[in-house]
Parts: sequence; structure tokens; C-alpha cells
Amino acid sequence: MDVHRVFQDFNPCKFTVHCCLLTFTALLALRLDGQLSWNYWAVFSPIWLWNALVVLGAAVGIGVWLRYPHFRMEGDAYVHFKAMLISLAVHLVLLMFELLVCDRLQSGRHMWILVFVPLIFISILSIVVCVWAVKHDRSCELELVCAVNILQFIFLALRLDGFVLWSWEVVFVPLWIVLCLSVVLLANKLDDLSTLSYFATVSPLFVTFLTLMLMSFSSKPNNHWWFGMRCDFCTFLLDTCPCLREYCNISYHAPERRTSSPPQQPAPPPATAAAAAAKKKEKPLAPVMVIDMPD
Repeated sequence: MDVHRVFQDFNPCKFTVHCCLLTFTALLALRLDGQLSWNYWAVFSPIWLWNALVVLGAAVGIGVWLRYPHFRMEGDAYVHFKAMLISLAVHLVLLMFELLVCDRLQSGRHMWILVFVPLIFISILSIVVCVWAVKHDRSCELELVCAVNILQFIFLALRLDGFVLWSWEVVFVPLWIVLCLSVVLLANKLDDLSTLSYFATVSPLFVTFLTLMLMSFSSKPNNHWWFGMRCDFCTFLLDTCPCLREYCNISYHAPERRTSSPPQQPAPPPATAAAAAAKKKEKPLAPVMVIDMPD
């Protein structure tokens, strides 16, 4: 097994995000089902961990950028650094939305339309970010999701505050194409048309997040300026842990099967250069013919 080949296209940022979302979805479903009695601030702990890693990684990257100016001349360093700053800004606004959601669930002192204001602002900002990302060949999965679902966020805020009394199946219309099965189960649960628990209702999302975690091993590499790595994750991991280099340089292959075929005759040794040159210089000899001229 070649470990370097496994981690060559590994994106640790996507893997961490999907892992945190999977854990958060499970905890929230158990909390809504009454299986857990945790405070909502504890239920949102995977989300806080995700944002803490983002802020820490960006802080280290900014510190390396300021301390070592000569690193800025490495390839597309400026593009990578700007992409990291844009991603940090989006995550900070998203963190404001997550704090308001958690406080609303815990205390109920805010209107949902006010809670969704940061998310709607992100959706509008993400359109500009997506254009910049396409222009500079950068990935923008989070920004693209926010930009596409701006109408969905408005519907959710209006329905939660009671400004519209639509069925939840109508509210989730913008998501029907993307997450058809999960949306149907969730809409039926919220409309009291299903007896399934919340954990069973969101179970299709678990499969989705697990698939995304596996796909993170074959996606584009992450931004090189997160945590000041300035290289892909595999190279950074091998430089940080030199003990892994010896293991990563070992490849395991299946042994060849022996057959009962007769051994092959050894091939004759190739001719030397001198013999080949001598053979090239040889010219065919022919007897000299004398033709007598008639008198």
C-alpha cells in the first residue's frame, strides 16, 4: 500500500468540514428526539470546532505571510492568500448566523428573520466570490451552496416566524432537486405526517456526508496558506513526521504465481560496439573482370 498515493489528492479541509457536519447532524437529531438532554451550545460543539480550526488556520497563515515576505514569491502565493482571506470572511459571517441560531433555539428571544440576515448577506456576497473563484481557478463549494439557496433561506425564515403558513413541502421546494429523499422525509416529519424519529429522518444525510468524506481523498488540494503549510497536506505531514517517510516509501505487491512452463533459453549476449563497427566497415569483394577489346 502506497500511503503517498492515498494522500496525494487528499483535502483535509473538506474532510474536517464533512466530519463536523455529520457529527452535528447526529447530535441535533438525538436532541430533537429527546434522547439527549444537552444544552444547545453543547450540541453545536462540532460547529464551534470547525470554526475554531478555520480561525486558527487563517491566523497561522497570516503570521507566516507577514513574518516571511520571501514566501510571497512562490507561484500563485497571492491568489492562495487572497482565497484564504475571503474564505475566512465568509466563515466569520457564517459563525454569526450559527451563534444566532443556537441562541434562538436555547432562549427563543430573536425572530428567525433576524437570525437569517447574516446568511442572506453571505448568499449575496457569495455570488461575487464565485465569479472571482472561477476567474482564478479556485474551488468555491461553500460559497456556491449559499449563492444557490438564497431563496430557500428566505422561505425558511418566513415559515419559522409564521409570516407564511405554507406546508413544509412547499417551503423546501428549492431543495427538492438537490436533496429529494431527505427533503421529503423532513417535510413529512415537520408536518406531522410521519412517525419516524428525527434521527431516522436525517439518516440519508449521513450517507451523503460519508460519501463526501470519501470523495475528499480525490478532490483538489486545499489552500496552501492554511496553517502556513505552503504545500500539499501529504508533503506537510511527511515533513512534520519524518518517521512516516520510511513507511510511505514501501509498496506492497502481490507475489507472482509460479507456472509449470519450461524455462526459457537465455538470450545471446548482444554484440559489442567494436564488432558492430567492424561489421559496418566490411565491404563485399568481387573478382576483377577484364574485357578484351577486339582488334
